Amino acid sequence: MRRRISATTLALGVALALPAHADEGMWMPSQLPQLAKPLREAGFKGKPQALADVTAAPLSAVVRAGGGTGAFVSPDGLILTNHHVAYGVIQYNSKPERNLIDEGFTAGDRSAELPANPDFRVLVTVGYDKVTDRVLKDTTGKTGRAYFDAVDRASKAIVAECEQEAGVRCSVANMYYGTDFYRIRQLELRDIRLVYAPPRAIGNYGDEIDNFMWPRHTGDFTLLRAYVGKDGKPAAYSTDNVPYRAPAHLSLAKDGPNAGDYAMLAGYPGTTYRHRTAAEFDEQINWTLPARVAVFDQLIDVIEAAGKQDADAKTRYAAQLQSLKNNRKRAAGELEGLRRSDAVRVRAEDERGMLASPAAAKERADIDALAASIAGGSAVRERELLLNLFGAQSQLMRAAIMLERLRVESAKPDAERESGYQARDHALIEGFLKQVQRRYAPDVEKALLTVLLTRYQQLPDAQRLPGFDAAFGRTPTALTQALDTLYAGTKLGDETERLSRFAAAREGKPVAADPLIDFAATLVPVQLALEQERKTREGEQLRLRPAYMRALFAWREQQGRALYPDANGTLRVSFGRVDGFSPRDGVQYTPVTTVAGIVQKNTGEVPFDAPKPLLDAIAKGDFTGTEDPALKTQTVNFLTNLDTTGGNSGSPVLNARGELIGLNFDSNWESVSASWMFDPRYKRAVHVDMRYLRWLMGKVYPAPHLLDEMGAK
Repeated sequence: MRRRISATTLALGVALALPAHADEGMWMPSQLPQLAKPLREAGFKGKPQALADVTAAPLSAVVRAGGGTGAFVSPDGLILTNHHVAYGVIQYNSKPERNLIDEGFTAGDRSAELPANPDFRVLVTVGYDKVTDRVLKDTTGKTGRAYFDAVDRASKAIVAECEQEAGVRCSVANMYYGTDFYRIRQLELRDIRLVYAPPRAIGNYGDEIDNFMWPRHTGDFTLLRAYVGKDGKPAAYSTDNVPYRAPAHLSLAKDGPNAGDYAMLAGYPGTTYRHRTAAEFDEQINWTLPARVAVFDQLIDVIEAAGKQDADAKTRYAAQLQSLKNNRKRAAGELEGLRRSDAVRVRAEDERGMLASPAAAKERADIDALAASIAGGSAVRERELLLNLFGAQSQLMRAAIMLERLRVESAKPDAERESGYQARDHALIEGFLKQVQRRYAPDVEKALLTVLLTRYQQLPDAQRLPGFDAAFGRTPTALTQALDTLYAGTKLGDETERLSRFAAAREGKPVAADPLIDFAATLVPVQLALEQERKTREGEQLRLRPAYMRALFAWREQQGRALYPDANGTLRVSFGRVDGFSPRDGVQYTPVTTVAGIVQKNTGEVPFDAPKPLLDAIAKGDFTGTEDPALKTQTVNFLTNLDTTGGNSGSPVLNARGELIGLNFDSNWESVSASWMFDPRYKRAVHVDMRYLRWLMGKVYPAPHLLDEMGAK
C-alpha cells in the first residue's frame, strides 16, 4: 500500500525546519499555529492560534471577489478590492455617454449603488476541512481515467452533501498534488453592487507602462457592497435586498508602514508551480511562455485596432483587453525572471539531488512513470494552448458551445455531469449568458477567432482534429467563409434568444436551431474526445505526483527549506516586512512612493494623464491626517517582501496589530516569475497605502459618508 503523508505532517516538519524569518510561503490557515515562533519573531502581535480559524477575525473578513480577493471594511457588507479586480463591474455599467471607467463613480447613497454583472460573485469562506481519506477511498488499484473518475466521484459527492445548505458554494481542493484534499465551504453572495471607483487615471495610472514596475503611483482600489435577501440569505439582485452583515471587518490603520515593519497578507492566490518537475520548468521557459507572448500580442492588436475605429467596441472589450495586456506582460516578465534566476539549471540540479536521495529511491518507479506521462502531454501542447484560448477569448462562440454542452450533460443524472454543468452551475451559466452582449461585437470576435484558428491551421498533422478541419477548413479563405457564414446568420447576439435556449438546454431538451448552435453540435463531440485524453493523463498524474511530493518533502526537510502547498485558489496567509530592494548593481529602491511621483510622471496624455482635481490637490498640499510624519507628504504605494501571485490582487495587507495598512495590487517586474520560483533577492509585492485612499476619498473625490462607514474619517 502506498504511504500517505498528510498536509498536517508536512506542515509540522516544515515549521520545525524554518529559518527565523520565513518570508517565503503561502500558508494554509491550519498551518499558522505551527509557525508561532517565526510569526512572533517577525513582529506579529496577535495570537497565531487565532489565524487558524477562518470563521473568526481577521480571516473571516477576507473574501474571494471575482477573480481576485477583497475584504469587508464595514459591518454592512462594504468590500474593498482592486480597481482592476472590479474592472469588469465598472465596464458593465459603462456606456460611451456615461463612461464610468474614465470618469469614476461615487454612489451618493445606497439607492444609487449599481448592480454588478450577473456572473460576478463574492465568496466568504466558512469551512476548511480535510477530507483526504474520503476522496482517496476508492482509488486503490486504479490508474489513469479510472483513478481520475474515482477522485471526481468522491469530490462531487462531498460537494453535493455540503451544498444541501442553501446559499453555500463548496469545492474540494487538492493540496500537495494529490497528497491531501480539503473541503472548502463558502457563502456565495450574488447581489454585488458598485459603490465607489476612482477615475481610470487614478485607478490605472500608468496602465501597461507601469504594470509590474516600481516605483508605482496607482490608486488601484474600488469599493463594492454585498447584498442579501431580507431573510439574510444569499439572493440574486433585487431592489428589496438588504446589505449583508459581515462576520467581521477590518479597521483602517491611522498610521502607515515604515521600512522594516511587520506586514501580513491574506487572500486567494490563484496557482503556483514551485513544486513541479524540472522537465515542466524547462517547458515553461523554453516553449510555453514565448508562445503565450506571441499569441497574446496578436489578440491585443486585434482589440486595439477595433477600438480605434469604434468607441462602442472599445468600451465593450475594455475588460478583455486589460486582462490580455496583463497576462501578456506577466508572461514576458515571468520568462525574463526565470531566465535571470537561471531556473532551468537550478531546478534541474535540485531535482538531480533529490533523485539521488534515499527517499527518492523508494519512489523511483512512480517518479519515472510521472515523467513519461508529462512528456505525453507535451506532444499536444500547441493545440491545447489554442483550444483553451478559443473558448476563453470569445463570447458568442463560447455561449453556443456552453449551451450545447449543457444540453448534453443535462441528459445525465446530476452527479454524473461534468463539473461546470451541474444544477449548481446553472446560475453562473445564466449570469454569463445575460452579459454577453455588453462584451461582444461580431467583427471583433471574428477577428479574434481568425487569429487563433489561423495558428491552428498551421499545426502539424499529428495535432490536428478532423472535426475542426471540417468546420473551419484548412486554408485562410475557407476559415473566413466559415466565420462569415456563422456570424451572419446567428441570433445569439440577442439575450432573449440565448436565454430561451438555456431554458431548454438545462432540461436536456433540443435547443432551437441556430447556425452557431448547430455548429457547436459538431464541436462538442470533439471536445468530449479531447477531455477523455486529458482526464486519462490527469488521472495518472494525480496518482503519481504524491510519490514525487514524498521525495521532495524529504529532500526539502534535509535542506531545511519550506514546503508549503502550491497555491490553488484557496485562502492563504503570508507574512514578512516592508522592504525595498536592489534590482541591479548601483540601483536601490526605497519601499514607499509619494504624490510627487504622480506629478513627475504626468504628461497629460494616456496613460499618464493625472486628473486636474488630483493635480490641484497635490499642489495645494493639504495632507492633514494622512501625511507621512517622516516624509512630510502624502504617500501613494509601498513595497513588502510578502509572497504573492495572481489572485492575491485585492488582498488586504495588515500591520502587527491586524489593522489594514495596504491593498495588494501588483508585483515588481523582477518577481513576476515567483509563481514558479521564489527568489528572495527580488520578490516584492506592491500595495496601495491606505493613507492615499483616505486622502483621495476625503479631499480629492470626496465620499465622506463612506469614510465614516469605514471609521476612517
